[in-house]
Amino acid sequence: MNDATSVPLSDQTASTLSEVIAKFVEGFGLDQVPVEVIERAKLNILDAIGIGFASVGYDFSQRLASALLEIGGEGDHPIIGMDIGLTQRDAAHLNGTLIHGLDYDDTHSGAVVHTSASAFPTMLAAGLATGASGRKALGAFLVASETASRIGAAANGGFHQRGFHPTGVVGAFGSVLGASYLYGLTGDQLLDAQGIVLSQAAASLEFLEDGAWTKRNHPAWASACGQTAAIMAKHGYFGPRQPYEGRYGLFNLYMRDPSMADHSAIIDGLGEEWSMMGIAFKPYPACHFNHAFADATLALKDKFQLVPADIKSMTARIHEDQSNVVCEPEVKKMRPQNAYDAQFSVHYIMAASLTRGRFTLDELEDDALSDPTILDLCSKAGYEIDPNSAYPKYYSGEVIIETMDGRTLSHREAINRGSADNPISTTDIEDKFFANATRTVSSNKAEEVRTAVMSLEKHDTLQDLADAIVT
Repeated sequence: MNDATSVPLSDQTASTLSEVIAKFVEGFGLDQVPVEVIERAKLNILDAIGIGFASVGYDFSQRLASALLEIGGEGDHPIIGMDIGLTQRDAAHLNGTLIHGLDYDDTHSGAVVHTSASAFPTMLAAGLATGASGRKALGAFLVASETASRIGAAANGGFHQRGFHPTGVVGAFGSVLGASYLYGLTGDQLLDAQGIVLSQAAASLEFLEDGAWTKRNHPAWASACGQTAAIMAKHGYFGPRQPYEGRYGLFNLYMRDPSMADHSAIIDGLGEEWSMMGIAFKPYPACHFNHAFADATLALKDKFQLVPADIKSMTARIHEDQSNVVCEPEVKKMRPQNAYDAQFSVHYIMAASLTRGRFTLDELEDDALSDPTILDLCSKAGYEIDPNSAYPKYYSGEVIIETMDGRTLSHREAINRGSADNPISTTDIEDKFFANATRTVSSNKAEEVRTAVMSLEKHDTLQDLADAIVT
């Protein structure tokens, strides 16, 4: 029943969500993917690698590298921006953390999942392990991104309400499916793989309480667990058959209200319509929920030539489900103790944006976090629930400013910039890549990576890409 000789799923009638997804993976080929989807996937990969390079300059990356070297030793799998090699799973863990570690990586808006942070490490590690061509590896990235996007969207925000970070939970399912594609799993193996990873998927939002580093690891664990589950299934390990809709499956166990789950978000148009095109690129290194507020604040500053001394109060109008992440508890959001606190504080994002006229990685350094002007504005910032928010389809937001001279000024960002319906250009994405990458590597090295990524489907192996990302 659980071996590679079982009847192909393509010849069976699907009755469960895992069977529907498995049939998609079993029959997937890059030939069925529109050119624009493939080109978008390569930009997602490029964006992820650039952020990985930038992360190398931060303490968390070095500490994690030391820990993984101690527990797993050296290996032959490459690490973005480093001159060390690790074992397959540990390399995926470190690369995933580097990509997600600055909270600057892409997000599927409807799913609220950082898909590339687990999809790319899975593609690279499992692709190298299986000797995959660039084309095959790119297919795995698409499988991981597409399935994670759909599974996350099906929850309708329900994972956050329960206290789970969907990037870690859903990313594990995307990763196991991407890895399964590379390992050539078929039939019952694909069902086992999804069932096995159910017991490995977890990611707590508790980091919001004190700015802990654990969030950085969530897509990393997802990638490592996904590959582990795929290989276990390859060897005949039996997993539950209803990992999504079962009594203790994903939606019943990980959601406060399982009735919110929309299974059609997974099923409808799978393999024909590409949910991953809803993945949004981040213009700012902060929680995606805060981006509309950075843009709105900067728009008001520019239009009315505002300076901090002009401000009596600043109010963010935001959806209730988002407010739990970036607005509460207010006393802590007004006084972020570290960069992570700041990235998840709408108060800080508005205050720093108005003070400095930008929001970059520099606004997360110690001098900004202790800037008395920014902190004074934080104390003047607050929020209210927005009944007109488009969340979760878009991360919309409105900023209302009351000035010392009695004016009330407002600006709404209905559709967050970088999303599919308000996109940033290919040039913007490449500029972001070069800005991030050249924080730690030369422009020549960055160009080498760009060339390797954007021609990925033309390469017989992943070796050119692997060589390009290391230092």
